[in-house]
Amino acid sequence: MPDPVRWTPAGSYDDICFELSGNGIARIAINRPELRNAFRPRTVQELCDAFSRVRDDPSVGVVLFTGAGPAADGVHAFCAGGDQSVRGDGGYVDEQGLPRLNVLDLQRLIRSLPKVVIALVAGYAIGGGQVLHLLCDLSLAAENAVFGQTGPRVGSFDGGFGAGYLARVVGQRKAREIWFLCRRYGAEEALAMGLVNAVVPLAQLEAEGVRWAREVLQHSPTAIRCLKAAFNAETDGLAGIQELAGQATHLFYRTEEGQEGRNAFLEKRDPDFSGVPWLP
Repeated sequence: MPDPVRWTPAGSYDDICFELSGNGIARIAINRPELRNAFRPRTVQELCDAFSRVRDDPSVGVVLFTGAGPAADGVHAFCAGGDQSVRGDGGYVDEQGLPRLNVLDLQRLIRSLPKVVIALVAGYAIGGGQVLHLLCDLSLAAENAVFGQTGPRVGSFDGGFGAGYLARVVGQRKAREIWFLCRRYGAEEALAMGLVNAVVPLAQLEAEGVRWAREVLQHSPTAIRCLKAAFNAETDGLAGIQELAGQATHLFYRTEEGQEGRNAFLEKRDPDFSGVPWLP
């Protein structure tokens, strides 16, 4: 197993923990174990802030996304979805009394982050928590992991990534079963349907996540970010194509050809692209 990581806190939050390893890995954990790590608007706001900081930190290439725990009763949870105790008529009510669905912002942020996000799932990944794990690039489950949906039971549903992308991962029939029946699925069942990448003992979950992260970090950052955008483009329509095109633009700006166009404009002269071949 890999050497243990010494995590350093990287911010002050109420509902989450955000830590850095100092060698390319960040760890973001929902820290509401007494509520099975269910999220409220503040939780999501803090998660968006942490993931945004990861996006802007060139020293970080991989995020381990998990849930704190266990709770006092010994139960583990990755995330049990939205905190129904603060759910109002139009969304989840924040401290100002505004109903929000800002978890949709978090979903898009995880999806478009040009870095690898690995879910470490111990215990329950239910409802909106199951969607969050689904949107991570890779997912490792502890042997005690439990997956499932609750939306139709509590008068809710996720008709975006939670339904459409789930069907891409496990197939239409299984996705409909998951949503229509609201059953629970253990770690091995999740592995069999392609919902997770691997199942490991609970005590080894973080160490295995670190091992996978370190393997990713050995590879080309540019290739990884372009591959992530390419995978997303196949499922995300014009938003996915925009993301992939943005990565191509990022690459083009670093070429002599791209820099010649910029320099010519700044120097108030015509650009000279004569040295650039029209390759097949």
